[in-house]
Amino acid sequence: QVQLVESGGGLVQPGGSLRLSCAASGNIISINTMGWYRQAPGKQRELVAVMSSVGITNYAGSVKGRFTISRDNAKDAVYLQMNSLKPEDTAVYYCNLVQYRSLSYWGQGTQVTVSS
Repeated sequence: QVQLVESGGGLVQPGGSLRLSCAASGNIISINTMGWYRQAPGKQRELVAVMSSVGITNYAGSVKGRFTISRDNAKDAVYLQMNSLKPEDTAVYYCNLVQYRSLSYWGQGTQVTVSS
């Protein structure tokens, strides 16, 4: 089994920054993909950014140039640096890990609210 725990969410003003962290534990193999999804009220969960264990990244077009994903494979951790935040970034952000291609694990989520 795999467990994911997010931290770093909170309330921030437009234009501000937050850094999200996710720590994974359990039966994790070295070949995997970790990343972040978000879900706003009344909307479907959407991909924000993901990174494979060999460094390949994929970002949502709405966050390119503002968000940066990084990971520490030795610590089984993934991070999301969010800059120039906008009100439309408000959502619950979920950490995700996929291994053996089809096995997907989710954290409990952390709330990010961007408001003045």
